[in-house]
Amino acid sequence: MADVLKTEEIKNWDASKIDAKVVDLRKQIFGLRMQQSAAGMEKPHQLKILKKNIARLLTIKTATQAK
Repeated sequence: MADVLKTEEIKNWDASKIDAKVVDLRKQIFGLRMQQSAAGMEKPHQLKILKKNIARLLTIKTATQAK
């Protein structure tokens, strides 16, 4: 479901694509939390991967804007 995003790949994206991906990942986190509270999760580590991907995206976005 959630794959680790590569920083080399993200650096080529523009800000709007990064923003869209962050929104998508946050929706996925919300869905997983709802699933976790309702019936439990098969792969709880997916939340950790999604959070790290969001942090990676926002860090790269901030770094490119600072240049």
